[in-house]
Amino acid sequence: MVKASFCIREDSAKFTIQGHSGFAEAGFDIVCAAVSSAAYMTVNTITEIFGEKGTSKVKDGFLQFEVSGSSAARDIIKGLLLHLEELAKDYPDYVTVTTEV
Repeated sequence: MVKASFCIREDSAKFTIQGHSGFAEAGFDIVCAAVSSAAYMTVNTITEIFGEKGTSKVKDGFLQFEVSGSSAARDIIKGLLLHLEELAKDYPDYVTVTTEV
C-alpha cells in the first residue's frame, strides 16, 4: 500500500510517500505510476520551475520533500494532497493519505 502523509503549515510544507500499492506487478502498476508521477512533478515544479530550495530524500518506494517560505510551493503541495486524496477514494485498498497539524 502507498502511504502518503502531509504537513502543511503557514511557513513550510512537507510530504512523505512510501510503499508500493500492490495493484499490479512492477511496470504495470497504474496506481504506483500515478502517485510517483504526481510526486515527482510536484518536486520538480517547486525546485526547477520556481527555483525554491527544498530538501528531499529518495529511495526505492520512498520520497520525502520539505520546503520553507514559499506560499506558491505550499499551494503546489496542497494540489498534490488533493490529487492523492482523490486517488485514495478511487483505490482505497492501495493508497492512504493522512495530514498532520
